[in-house]
Amino acid sequence: MPDNCAGLRVDQALARLFPEHSRSRLQSWLKSGRIRVGGASPDSKTKVWGGESVFVSPEPSDTMLAEQAEDIPLQIVYEDDTLLVIDKPVGLVVHPGSGNWSGTLLNALLHYASGFRELPRGGIVHRLDKDTSGLLVVAKTLEAQTDLVRQLQARSVKRNYFALVHGDPAASGEVNAPIGRHPVTRTKMAVVPGGREALTRYRMAERFARATLVECGLETGRTHQIRVHMAHIGHPLVGDATYGKPRSSDPRLDAFPRQALHAWQLGLIHPRSGEACRWQSPLPADFEGLLETLRGSLKP
Repeated sequence: MPDNCAGLRVDQALARLFPEHSRSRLQSWLKSGRIRVGGASPDSKTKVWGGESVFVSPEPSDTMLAEQAEDIPLQIVYEDDTLLVIDKPVGLVVHPGSGNWSGTLLNALLHYASGFRELPRGGIVHRLDKDTSGLLVVAKTLEAQTDLVRQLQARSVKRNYFALVHGDPAASGEVNAPIGRHPVTRTKMAVVPGGREALTRYRMAERFARATLVECGLETGRTHQIRVHMAHIGHPLVGDATYGKPRSSDPRLDAFPRQALHAWQLGLIHPRSGEACRWQSPLPADFEGLLETLRGSLKP
């Protein structure tokens, strides 16, 4: 431990020694015994006097990858000193997890601005599935992150999606059905008794011969909510390998390689100004191309 750290608490000294890691990460390592100072495992308030040896046994390599900054392009729709609104492309995982420890939105944020490293989950407050495209908001300050999480809980964040579903659902409706882990396949979600409250409202936007474009509004934000709810009422999303049909009567629908779901509109109250904000995102090329193909089949 350098002499200029003498008298500091061990967490303060470590923050000087390892500025590339957040204080919360260093404190986590202290608690788990991954950092030894002078041969001992101190708590964060222990003072150092200089000259002590410091040994760091970092977390497993997968978790370390999750904390690496990566130069991944971001399509930024809006930015100020409080928040960032991103139009996420298909294929980008939002937060690292099993099987996806790098190449994520979090890795991209850590490269975009160093301040995201100081925030829980890099400022991320909600997610989109890997193969769902569209808008999501990221906080740039702890105060904004806290405010946005509270807005999500209070349901003042408005998230609207376009989904192409199989069949011919009613012109409008709602699905109010609790969602939890699938009782058999634990990687899936399902409508289950005792699950968490989940409410999706939808309305028809355009009908085709064997599919319907619907606009869905989320009142809650459960994992895979729209995909689970639309499948529950007999109209799974086109291209959804997890909850959808393995084969339909239309090869164009069967050929679509991912769930046809796009977060096209996001609305919230700005955490600092208190103003109502709203952003929109056009359908990505693959989704729009499928719709154009389906429209073409309706022409005389």
